[in-house]
Amino acid sequence: MMNRMSRHTAAAMLVAAVVVASASCTRQAPRSHVVLMKDITFQPAELTVSPGDTIVWENKDFVPHTATARDASWDSKTLNADSSWRYVAEKPGRYDYYCIFHPTMRGTIEVR
Repeated sequence: MMNRMSRHTAAAMLVAAVVVASASCTRQAPRSHVVLMKDITFQPAELTVSPGDTIVWENKDFVPHTATARDASWDSKTLNADSSWRYVAEKPGRYDYYCIFHPTMRGTIEVR
């Protein structure tokens, strides 16, 4: 039979274990990332994000651009100068994308 001190010690250890376990399962809050469309490039060209994060493409060029996934899973449509588009990354994976108007303009989003 446990004495009073042993029960308190066991309870404290159980609470500590639950706190540690829940802390390791806690996800960080979703973040927002900006990709500039500038000088006919995506800046940054490669970006790693977490599921639930938002990516915002901002067109800082004087010509229209798109951010179009190579696998056709998402497409910003035409973004004129000084416009933007948001996308929430949900599914882990590597997503190559490009601008339909400027095919040499390429980028990669890695969701993990």
